[in-house]
Amino acid sequence: MATRIGSYTLRLDKAPSIAGFASVASKKESEGPMAAYIDLLCEDSTFGETSWEKAESRMQKDAVNKALEKGGLSTTQIQYLFAGDLLNQCISSTYGLRDLGVPFLGLYGACSTMAESLSLAALFVEGGFAQRCLAVTSSHFCSAERQFRFPLEYGGQRTPTSQWTVTGSGACVVGEQSGPPFVRAVTVGTIEDMGIKDINNMGAAMAPAAAMTLKHFFEDTNTNPSNYDLILTGDLGLVGSRMLTQLMEESGYSISQAHQDCGLMIYDRESQDVHAGGSGCGCSAVVLCSRILQELQQGQLRDVLFIATGALMSTTSVQQGESIPSIAHLLHLSHLPGPDMGAGQ
Repeated sequence: MATRIGSYTLRLDKAPSIAGFASVASKKESEGPMAAYIDLLCEDSTFGETSWEKAESRMQKDAVNKALEKGGLSTTQIQYLFAGDLLNQCISSTYGLRDLGVPFLGLYGACSTMAESLSLAALFVEGGFAQRCLAVTSSHFCSAERQFRFPLEYGGQRTPTSQWTVTGSGACVVGEQSGPPFVRAVTVGTIEDMGIKDINNMGAAMAPAAAMTLKHFFEDTNTNPSNYDLILTGDLGLVGSRMLTQLMEESGYSISQAHQDCGLMIYDRESQDVHAGGSGCGCSAVVLCSRILQELQQGQLRDVLFIATGALMSTTSVQQGESIPSIAHLLHLSHLPGPDMGAGQ
């Protein structure tokens, strides 16, 4: 069973394994630095479907099927499925996964959904409620723009702080301990709101949540940034990453040597017009379920803190002048199930 350490963190003593993982993405992502690691790339952003929303559902289905295939598993061996996306009522997940016949728990964590779904899947396995669970999420540039901003045909000008929503999906099968990668700990985030109202500056809105969750984890586990090969945030982009580094310095933690951000890894900002970087649920999902988990599996990375961040707003709340609350959930992923590294772990 999981052991609570400190106020916010659960140590997973059985260290469940990520038994299969897969990533799916589209044309713009195929032109970026992660292309060689992504399992399925499609030049057509509709994935052969008749709408962007259906395309996003297709991505989730393809990611799940590929993760199962890589894990040598079938849907009949999965007890629970945790999934969510950015669209109203999480329709990408429900329509994409409705034919699988697996008990389904829909989630909304905005761009933190990969960490939220993976955390819950690992906790269900750790607690003995399931032998295997699936965690999956997605985003699509066109469906997100249509819902949250302007129709693409409008041709609205993007600000320098804006980020490009990733068209992609990532899926993980979490099972009882077998081989690496292992899930060693989970820290569930608290909602943070610094009063930011600019919908085109998600990085600034989400950085305080990432800083708070990371601070809680270090305090609970009595560890520090030097204990980890990589501290990977979800999609803070250029603006949010700089803010996070500053906020952590103010809290007494220097993360600059270990920190990377999925929003800055998935695209080449020099050659691709993405302004401050990538964003969307698919951003952290694709990076995690491609290069990061591969390197953890092979031992090129030993200990990784994965912190996906999300802006918990809607078009309605923004139109009503509300600020943008944010959340960040953390997982400690490792090549080894033990021994414990920090005194608190």
